[in-house]
Amino acid sequence: MLFNSYEFVFLFLPITLIFFYLIGGQGHHRAAIAWLVGASLFFYGWWNSAYLGLMLFSILFNYSVGVLLSNSTKNLILNKSILTVGVTINLAVLGYYKYANFFVDSLNAIGDFNLTFYEVILPLAISFFTFQQIAYLVDAYRGKTKEYNFLHYCLFVTFFPQLIAGPIVHHKEMLPQFTKEIMFRLRSKDLAVGITIFALGLFKKVVIADGVSVYATPVFDAAEAGTVITFFEAWIGAFAYTFQLYFDFSGYSDMAIGIARMFGIRLPINFNSPYKSTSIIDFWRKWHITLSCFLRDYLYIPLGGNKKGKVRRYVNLMITMILGGLWHGAGWTFVLWGALHGCYLIVNHGWRSLFKNSKKLRIYRFFSWAITFVAIVVAWVPFRAESFYGAQNILTGMIGLNGFSLPSVMLNNLNKIYGLGDYLLSVGIIFNDMLYFKGQTFIFVLFIVAVMMPNTQEIMRNYHPTLDAMEKKKVLLEWKPTPIWLNIIILMLVVSIYKMSKISEFLYFQF
Repeated sequence: MLFNSYEFVFLFLPITLIFFYLIGGQGHHRAAIAWLVGASLFFYGWWNSAYLGLMLFSILFNYSVGVLLSNSTKNLILNKSILTVGVTINLAVLGYYKYANFFVDSLNAIGDFNLTFYEVILPLAISFFTFQQIAYLVDAYRGKTKEYNFLHYCLFVTFFPQLIAGPIVHHKEMLPQFTKEIMFRLRSKDLAVGITIFALGLFKKVVIADGVSVYATPVFDAAEAGTVITFFEAWIGAFAYTFQLYFDFSGYSDMAIGIARMFGIRLPINFNSPYKSTSIIDFWRKWHITLSCFLRDYLYIPLGGNKKGKVRRYVNLMITMILGGLWHGAGWTFVLWGALHGCYLIVNHGWRSLFKNSKKLRIYRFFSWAITFVAIVVAWVPFRAESFYGAQNILTGMIGLNGFSLPSVMLNNLNKIYGLGDYLLSVGIIFNDMLYFKGQTFIFVLFIVAVMMPNTQEIMRNYHPTLDAMEKKKVLLEWKPTPIWLNIIILMLVVSIYKMSKISEFLYFQF
């Protein structure tokens, strides 16, 4: 079930909310939690009920391992063995469903084998709920958390606002909220804040992200089909996808936070204006924040982090980013994307050591931002492309190796300026009727919004929308429960609901 669907907005969400507060308001807290768990499982099973069994197995297995870790003696060897078995089985299940076909296809391509393997369908959200439970097991091993209430653990894993595409939450963040009595009392403030954030996220998804996708998809499809993508077309396609992904993921993150807030739950922040970053290091502190923290805490640091010299630090960075790329998808294009970001981070660390005294200069910050933004746009090309060939076609176009072209409608207008159109033709500029030149104004507006306007968390900062505290700085727009804001949110909801007639999945659902 999608957040941007009529059945979710008009049936599932209001029914789940009403019965949760009706049951919880009568003091039946365990029953209310059970209702929310059941609703979350129904939400997950709506996509494919066959994989409900896999999720239930994952919950039962990891809960049991967590209890063993919490109850075991201080025998480090025993605890480590239990943890190793738990993590290994989690990774084995994830590896089978997500990478079995990729592994077989890669062997056939590299070694000219003829291995056959039936198509394994990727269960929705398996990466998210697997990583979430691995983090729980590691935290239980370290003594940071423990869980004896099976219902609470089920809700921790299945809570539907964050189940499908994150954020990746920690048990120690969620459990204290599940045990507070105030969670079961409907509060108008939580409802107003939650609906507002949900409305902002829904607008981002169905109006902005889906709206700009029509300028990205034709370019990438044409590149895969073998059409030569010229300079301006390549950049328009790359920029369009850059903002499609931005507003798609930002919209989902807002909706998840808004829905959770309607239930009195605060989720951690997962998206914080990453295109304003002045370095790749800063970008990964703002893009998919909970995944970045997971990779840092449970992969990069255990590998040695930056404690074993510069060379080892850079190796650890590269390993972490390549595995982070593979987490996003079972394909060599994702490996390339991860490797690119690994290289970016290595260069970034070296750059910082060389220019450590220049950070306060305004011109330095501007060029740092510009270089970072262009590097991010370039890396999104292999992330979006379906093959190396398609990525190469667009990237060569972006550096001008595929020539330059302009819309054919411009030819006559340019000829009125001292025959400029014919001159451009004579020097190799192509005029054609391709559709990829549309949307420049829309893309430019989205650029301004992404890099200059306050984000949802800043707009809502006075109402503490997430677990993380926002900076106490004035922003251009601040939400307040006023008639003006009410009318704005109603208008956004009306426009979004109208646009929902064309339903599309969130891009991060595939990961």
